[in-house]
Amino acid sequence: MATTDTVLKPDHAAGRKHFIFTDEHEALRESIRSFVEKELRPHADEWEETTFPDWVFKRMGELGFLGLSYPEEYGGQGGDYYANLVLAEEMGGSHSGGLTMGIAVHTDMATPPIFLFGTEEQKQNYLVPSIKGEKISCLGITEPDAGSDVAGIKTRAVRDGDEWVINGSKTYITNGHRADYIVLVTKTDPDAGYDGFTLFLVDMDLPGVIREKKLEKLGMHASDTALLAFQDVRVPADAVLGQEGKGFYHIMWELQGERLIGAAGCVSGAQRCFDRTLQYAKERTAFGRPIGQFQVNRHKFAEMATKIETARQMVYTTAWRHENGEYPVREISMAKLYASRIAVEVADECIQIHGGAGYMKEYGVERVWRDMRLNRIGAGTDEIMLEVIGRSYGI
Repeated sequence: MATTDTVLKPDHAAGRKHFIFTDEHEALRESIRSFVEKELRPHADEWEETTFPDWVFKRMGELGFLGLSYPEEYGGQGGDYYANLVLAEEMGGSHSGGLTMGIAVHTDMATPPIFLFGTEEQKQNYLVPSIKGEKISCLGITEPDAGSDVAGIKTRAVRDGDEWVINGSKTYITNGHRADYIVLVTKTDPDAGYDGFTLFLVDMDLPGVIREKKLEKLGMHASDTALLAFQDVRVPADAVLGQEGKGFYHIMWELQGERLIGAAGCVSGAQRCFDRTLQYAKERTAFGRPIGQFQVNRHKFAEMATKIETARQMVYTTAWRHENGEYPVREISMAKLYASRIAVEVADECIQIHGGAGYMKEYGVERVWRDMRLNRIGAGTDEIMLEVIGRSYGI
């Protein structure tokens, strides 16, 4: 017969890692966390006003953090997809959403297509220096009149002998003012539908590439966001990335990884906001006791914790499927939709719990809300995610 001494008791602070993570992943997590806390977080407030400097890329390249899942032959660490999740989760510790996004664009949005679809020469010229942090990348999809409707892209690339001539514009381009090159989505055959798009690797110092305007945003202030113009930009034939006419499919593949990484960042960001607010609720008193002891707030924390954990398990399970050779677009869309929504909800609730203090910059909670709000728009809006999910059921 079991006794009270042998019956398992609840351990609410259990720290056992999720099954997708190994000891190596946890060692990586500690390494990234130490770097973020010592070298990035102290500058968070300053970079909110000035944008983060380019040395961050160089430093992260030196530490091996820009190529965690790329093969060693290209300067990467030879890790798996879970290593990218670890980076996405730990970069949030910088307390700078703009910094986290700027790095993620480089590691998980612009360089993956080069690795998967690029020629060996392109990998040596672009991927290798990107992993070292010597070249900074950006991704050009969105246009002034084509956001969620990728098929509406108007930027044209026209063949002219051994060259292509590119004309058009792109907007909301993260890293656009600092980037050395852009992975550019163009239309090469306007009559071919989805088979009429082609990707190009375009050096940003070429004649005709114009960095028109640095855009001002609600949040993500530490990152630079550009409006770009391309006026008769000439690139050689070997600037085509992947197959001519297959750019739409290439970029749709890229978006899946981007969305899952973004979902992971949302979960970790929500968790950090939750933790900081919980500590505040234990210390702040009202009516003679800590505000966390009021039932209304206790229930708020219970609701938030449940939603954060639900999103986390959704992200990890979907990442496991992705790493094991599946292409779970439906589940990735669900994870991205749910994680981004709860991140914004948690940040908003944490502001409410802080009261007037939550509205002040001093506590940093308002910044979390401003930064997180983009996740319900970028890499596919809530509405697009719902459409993807709905259509996946044949309706």
